[in-house]
Amino acid sequence: MIGKLAKSVREYKLPSILSVVFVALEVVLEVFLPFICSDLLNFIEGVNGVGADGIETRVHRFTVFGIDTGASVSGALDSGAIGYIFAYAGILIVMAALSLTCGLLSGMFCARASAGFAKNLRKDLYYKIQNFSFENIDSFSTSSLVTRLTTDVTNVQNAYMMIIRIAVRSPLMFIAALVMAFTKNWFLALIFLAAALVLLGAMALIPKRAMPIFNRVFKKYDKMNLRIQENVHAARAVKAFVREDYEIKKFDDSATDVRKDFTKAETLLALTNPIVYFIMFVLILTTCTLCTVFIVNGQNDPTYQTLGGRLNLGDLSALVQYAIMILMSMIMLVMVLVMIVMAAESARRIVTVLGTESTLESPENGLTEVADGSIEFDNVDFSYAGDDEKCALTGADLKIASGETIGVLGGTGSGKTTLVQLIPRLYDVTEGSVKVGGRDVREYDLECLRKNIAMVLQKNVLFSGTIKENIRWGKQDATDEEIVAACKLAQADEFISQMPDGYDTYIEQGGTNVSGGQRQRLCIARALIADPKIIIFDDSTSAVDTKTDALIRKAMAESLPHATKIVIAQRVSSFEDADRIIVMDGGRISAVGTHEELMKSSEIYREAYEIQTKKSDDGEGEHAIS
Repeated sequence: MIGKLAKSVREYKLPSILSVVFVALEVVLEVFLPFICSDLLNFIEGVNGVGADGIETRVHRFTVFGIDTGASVSGALDSGAIGYIFAYAGILIVMAALSLTCGLLSGMFCARASAGFAKNLRKDLYYKIQNFSFENIDSFSTSSLVTRLTTDVTNVQNAYMMIIRIAVRSPLMFIAALVMAFTKNWFLALIFLAAALVLLGAMALIPKRAMPIFNRVFKKYDKMNLRIQENVHAARAVKAFVREDYEIKKFDDSATDVRKDFTKAETLLALTNPIVYFIMFVLILTTCTLCTVFIVNGQNDPTYQTLGGRLNLGDLSALVQYAIMILMSMIMLVMVLVMIVMAAESARRIVTVLGTESTLESPENGLTEVADGSIEFDNVDFSYAGDDEKCALTGADLKIASGETIGVLGGTGSGKTTLVQLIPRLYDVTEGSVKVGGRDVREYDLECLRKNIAMVLQKNVLFSGTIKENIRWGKQDATDEEIVAACKLAQADEFISQMPDGYDTYIEQGGTNVSGGQRQRLCIARALIADPKIIIFDDSTSAVDTKTDALIRKAMAESLPHATKIVIAQRVSSFEDADRIIVMDGGRISAVGTHEELMKSSEIYREAYEIQTKKSDDGEGEHAIS
């Protein structure tokens, strides 16, 4: 898991390393500050103190970092002593400034590295999802993929930021402060070590209890996001059926479920602060008490000599600061562990996506040219679940010549959409084979195959952007003239020309600012501009009136005679003049023939035609929105 995530660091390795280097320098400088302060206090105490024999001390040897420099001063804070105090102060200021600079640089590089890592991780996830087949996307669900791209990446980013900064700082601070404490008094340093180990043991139990809760809560996040996605996408339906209260309750239930789990987890994590501060205050009190005893009795008592010797006031100050540093490093380490616990499930979910290979891959050295628009189904079985006993399509045998116009009719769930989705290899067949241009679709490079097959899907999707930008989805380098020509074929030029900004009119997300019929015609234009060898219309003229439908069919027949056209529709009039019509029933091809032939041989087709014709004669025909 770590290896897969680490691949997304890439160009941000150097900032990550520099963050670690500067935080290490910051720690080294920080732990020496109490040591110098200790020497300064001991120096002042020595200049003005009284020796064990009761004679006032007048001479003090000057030391730096505990090393005798050979210099000495005499007199109660005479000019020489003041000079040394200023020297100490100068060293402290320089070291504090260097520590601050290292901390700032470490934070800057850490922010750059973590933000860059998150950017790369999102990009890698997004690119991976773009290569997924429909089967892959179905297995994850859209809401789950959105959560992984947003919340999960943010959690991993925060964890990475803490790992390259705090997770480096905490152990270094712990070790360095402990070593410096040993230089002052080994007995008290051992007490610090014992307290830190007790604290670490107590803290380790909390993340262990919290982990299962975080594992569970992210699945509930997916569910909550699904509620939001459904509600926003179907806002018109919700308002039309006055179901706002029902949708609010559904969302409230999901949000409450997430809150309950997070409350449990956060309650466990909230125990860390009182436990840590209790141990820290007890340790500081113990340190102050023992140091006082050592200062008062440690000069001549051999017992204290064996426990580290006599301590001075400066040593007390340093040891208290080292005790705080040791415990604070443990607190920071616990924070890192908590964040890692939260991010571990997010990381697992991200790696699951990154490690999932598309069920549809282009073959090595795949074909890069489609000969023509001929199509052949050879005893094809297909199951969405991969279960032979639950086939959506069974025993499909069909040959379509290049340039033919084919109509497809059938009831809901009869396998119409499944049949056409196998042609551009949106799914792979379970049994048999599908051939385009005389070659199995699995032999083609996927990009080449799909560029030669244009689909106008059952669910018409437009993207936020201008009409021109949406049409250019079919052909990136299309000229304005080509766009206008495609829109004229799709009978869309008329309503586009009436818009204030014409072809530069901005389309809202999902095409919500155009009607259903206009949206369908724009999607048809987007498909036609690619000049494909095969065009598939999956019930894509249901929202246009019969006159416009007829004009679209006529324009395509005249302008694209070479292209194979497959039209799925519920209206028989949409393909009545097709070369052949396929009748689907229960996942099987029930009948194939012309309109006249099917009127004689197919009860399903004849019944559909007669019902629609009768409605039309009665003046009750379909009046689709334009």
